[in-house]
Amino acid sequence: MEILFIQTGGTIDKDYPKSKGGWAFEFGEPATNRILEKLNPSFDFQVKTACQKDSLEITEQDRKVILELTHTAPTDKIIVTHGTDTLLATAQYLAEHLENTQKVVVLTGAMRPERFANSDAPIHLGMAIAAVQILQPGIYVAMQGCLGHWDAISRDQEGRFYLG
Repeated sequence: MEILFIQTGGTIDKDYPKSKGGWAFEFGEPATNRILEKLNPSFDFQVKTACQKDSLEITEQDRKVILELTHTAPTDKIIVTHGTDTLLATAQYLAEHLENTQKVVVLTGAMRPERFANSDAPIHLGMAIAAVQILQPGIYVAMQGCLGHWDAISRDQEGRFYLG
């Protein structure tokens, strides 16, 4: 079994600034690499970068890149790490453009960067890894203990993801 991980940036991949006196976060190596290193997985995987942006800056062109990576993936198991602000919009875009897909695509992210000691990134990625192995083809979201078809997941006013 092989899983393709597609990095898009977002909080999960944010890193401390490297420039002196910098306040803004930067993007670098995918958080997925560090999490998988700790996991020592028994499955094959690839990590590809579609973009490295805050999700509020993701464009339709970026979504086309994600779509193309998903469509041309040699595997039917795909996890997209994504910023939480527009994760559901990207899930909808993929669903609209991958109708009748035979692939399982799970979008996930984090509310706190993977680099933070109290990050939720490892558990979200773990949920996505488990989900991609057992779900039927379609587009799904795995966030904050919720796993569901993309259109069954919502966000409340405080930004929490929930089923319903």
